[in-house]
Amino acid sequence: MSDAEQLIKITTAGTISIPKDFRRYLGLQKGDYVKVTVEGDRLVVKKATIS
Repeated sequence: MSDAEQLIKITTAGTISIPKDFRRYLGLQKGDYVKVTVEGDRLVVKKATIS
């Protein structure tokens, strides 16, 4: 992955977009789910598998 860090703006609706490079690296596609957790002062986003 080319950039391990990117600046992303939070919208007025409180949403963020996952950059294309990150989605490609994680194999995320439209309709996929992710799991978001808080670790200290960080949001951790992980690919989720729904069965």
